[in-house]
Amino acid sequence: MSLYLYAHQPEGRVPMSPDPAPHTTGSRLLLVRHAKAVPKGDPAEDFGRGLGERGRADAPRTGRWLAESRYRPDLALCSPSRRTRQTWQLMVPALADPPDAVYDDRLYNAAPNALVTVVTERGSGLGCVVLIGHNTGIHELATALCGSGPAELLEQLKDGFPTSGVVVVDLAGGWGDLIPGRGRLTAMWSPAH
Repeated sequence: MSLYLYAHQPEGRVPMSPDPAPHTTGSRLLLVRHAKAVPKGDPAEDFGRGLGERGRADAPRTGRWLAESRYRPDLALCSPSRRTRQTWQLMVPALADPPDAVYDDRLYNAAPNALVTVVTERGSGLGCVVLIGHNTGIHELATALCGSGPAELLEQLKDGFPTSGVVVVDLAGGWGDLIPGRGRLTAMWSPAH
């Protein structure tokens, strides 16, 4: 089954194929927002919130989209919360050669600057990293980084970052380009589309 990206157009949704070409220069950051979790309860228990039924169905679809789009991360960086770990674990079976995963405490509900610090430290020497994290930080990072790309996708990203969604950011200058406006939004996908 072929999956498509959809961009907002005045006349409706238009399918857009992802960039399937292997990434050969610079670095590629695959940002993934964790799948839909059970409703929030006591804030002290937030770290242990798991995925809801929809999240458990959507996370494997995210893994399949990455595999079908031929995105091959060299490393997975994942918040250690229960819902992010479950998202990654449900994505892995779809990946032909899943990368090692690092669960870094600094990624839990992190602000964009903390996310950049972890990616820069852990991604050194790697071409492609997938980061599984939380809103609002992951959405703020994506919108800050993406200074170029198809106008429709940039507008769609500005509108939000859905659960189980993926934002593909290419950094022509490598991890040193993890600064506002230097990334190119190459693709955006979510199970809702």
